[in-house]
Amino acid sequence: MFAFIVRRIIQSIIVMLVISLVGFSIQHSIGDPVRDLVGERVTPAEREEIRDRLGLNDPFYIQYFRFVKKACKGDLGLSFFYKKPALEVIISKAPATLELVIVTSIILIIISIPTGIYCAIYPKRLFSRFAMAFSTVGVAIPVFLTAIALIYLFGVELNWLPSFGRGETVKIGGWWESGFLTLDGLKHLVLPSISLSSIMLPLFIRLIRAEMMEILETEYIQFAWAKGLRRERVWFIHAFKNTLLPVITVFGVQLGIMFAFTILTETVFQWQGMGFMFLEAVERSDTSLLVAYLVVVGVIFVLVNTIVDIIYGTVNPMVRIAGAK
Repeated sequence: MFAFIVRRIIQSIIVMLVISLVGFSIQHSIGDPVRDLVGERVTPAEREEIRDRLGLNDPFYIQYFRFVKKACKGDLGLSFFYKKPALEVIISKAPATLELVIVTSIILIIISIPTGIYCAIYPKRLFSRFAMAFSTVGVAIPVFLTAIALIYLFGVELNWLPSFGRGETVKIGGWWESGFLTLDGLKHLVLPSISLSSIMLPLFIRLIRAEMMEILETEYIQFAWAKGLRRERVWFIHAFKNTLLPVITVFGVQLGIMFAFTILTETVFQWQGMGFMFLEAVERSDTSLLVAYLVVVGVIFVLVNTIVDIIYGTVNPMVRIAGAK
């Protein structure tokens, strides 16, 4: 198991180096950091002097090595707009996005698992047919359209839930502003979380149903029925346990992708998180903040998938054996 974890960590480091290279190439190719720092009122000679002082005239590989060295120390550059370290800006926005992703993940788990299992066990019942029809429609509807519909119905017409912002938050530890600890904050989380989950919920329902139905047709499940085991034991211990293996893998990938989908959701709901910050950085040509965002999201994505690989290897020892060959 130790060798399996070491291999996954090495792979993660390689992936992060590739992500950092892509991010740095974007910063190196788009915009002029000197112009963003000093504006247009500086003479060309003074600009060239500043470029020399900042090392911007050095060869690309030297600048990239310097960038990686600083990134390893937590220095991802200075945000031109906020006039603060880019990582500090991202950390201040991260709690909003993380809480949105956490609530969305809980919704996915609570709804998709029982619904997928039910649809696999009773595929011809009315609820199963409705769930499959809903999942087909859900995949086809863009997340921003779902968000607008939810705002109109629950925010405008019924006036049950707030439709923008984070609401009342509580500061924890000096930097984490949480909406979990206030009723107003929880109300503001409902619509964005449902909107974000709508694009992935149909996928998981259909995945769990398909995997469960396939497992239920295998010989060892037929043998379990022949032994006279209780149906709950056959369904939830023998069948569902083996259904979890591909679900864990897909969930890990989708959890990383979820951070990308928050850009649309946060924009519609004016949710002051990392996605909303990213769009603002694009509008303001804040290249340092853009690169820092790409690196941080890359770290999150790689970290989540590494943890999922380790969990998958723990649940299914054959993965470790195959990886060792």
